[in-house]
Amino acid sequence: MPSDPSKSLPMTAPKDSTRRRALRTLLASAPALAAARAVAAPPASHPGPAPTDAAHAQQIPAAAALYDVRMPDGRMLAPDIARIVARGELVVAMLGVDTPPFFYERAGRLQGVEVTMAQQLAANLGIVLRIDREARTFDAVVDRIVHQQADLGLSKLSRTLSRAQEIRFSHPYLRLHHGLLLNRVAFARLAGGRSVQVVMRDFHGSIGVIAQSSYASFARRNFPHASLRSYPSWSAVIQAVRSGEVDAAYRDEFEIKSVLKEDPTAALILRAVTLKDLEDTLAMVLSPRDHVLLAFINLYLEQRPEKLDIDSLLQALPS
Repeated sequence: MPSDPSKSLPMTAPKDSTRRRALRTLLASAPALAAARAVAAPPASHPGPAPTDAAHAQQIPAAAALYDVRMPDGRMLAPDIARIVARGELVVAMLGVDTPPFFYERAGRLQGVEVTMAQQLAANLGIVLRIDREARTFDAVVDRIVHQQADLGLSKLSRTLSRAQEIRFSHPYLRLHHGLLLNRVAFARLAGGRSVQVVMRDFHGSIGVIAQSSYASFARRNFPHASLRSYPSWSAVIQAVRSGEVDAAYRDEFEIKSVLKEDPTAALILRAVTLKDLEDTLAMVLSPRDHVLLAFINLYLEQRPEKLDIDSLLQALPS
């Protein structure tokens, strides 16, 4: 006699239903548990292993960003903000080489327009600021964020396509044109009577840039026929163009104009050219996981009354 299906259901359904309920409970609680474990974790002191496949992008801590975390004072904070607040300090990566007026030391105290911005961000979070100056190149500042050794990077960082593949940019807080500092004698020889505009359209001379900087990438893209030479610092680039070792130095218009402002006699040897059709946008950099921190920073930039431009930067240069 065939078995009656209705008699077999009571034997198996309760077990399957129990398993399903247990699985749903486990899946629902996993992100919250992961968020709680991650709240007070400090930035890593050493680079972690790089992800090797797409599966790493689907780990539970990423889903935990959907769940707010209750702090000891009763506040509910997004996990990325809670992580920083629970630690009690905002860690900001900044280049270890002084770059006035953005960041520089005077009488043993770090100051500058970007230092002030970092201080304001920490104050708005109600915590202290710690500035990490371990990086010796601009790209190394980005690496500090990639390896979770700092919460954000604020260090005169240009937005580039290569960096955008590793980190997230805030809204720009400063827009500058590109600029060239030309050695007058070398450029006259190269131009052969042609105007600067004509020579720049198909530049075949030599250009000096700072190694591992955004302008090293910009130069390869914007001057494909030029001979590029990298130097360890901006002062080394300036020395190279003054001596005629390279025909031009390439950076943003602020840095180009600053050279002539700080030393007016340099105009006898050097000529500044602003490239109005090329724009450099500076922004803060963050981990791709920190969605709410990014929104917080963007709102801070939107509401900040002190807007930066080239004139305010030139006035802020230390004497």
